[in-house]
Amino acid sequence: MEPLFKVMAVYYAAVNILLFALMGIDKVRAKRGQWRIREATLAAVSLLGGGVGGFAGMRLFHHKTKKWYFYAVFAIGIILHVIIVRCAVTKI
Repeated sequence: MEPLFKVMAVYYAAVNILLFALMGIDKVRAKRGQWRIREATLAAVSLLGGGVGGFAGMRLFHHKTKKWYFYAVFAIGIILHVIIVRCAVTKI
């Protein structure tokens, strides 16, 4: 396995776990009426490659499901990074 592929796999696993956790933390804080994670932060992590974790967090925690733009941002993040990975893999 190529070193670049290993680095990319670890990166995508980490960023998706991070966004999944942030969605869960934000949901708990919302229920408790506490300080929340900014929507811009959630969107930014998605665009950094965490779209799958974002969708999983939406589904499991039932969080941000009524906000259409989260579906769009998570989908854009996934598409963007599929293209990036595809380009990286074809050059290996």
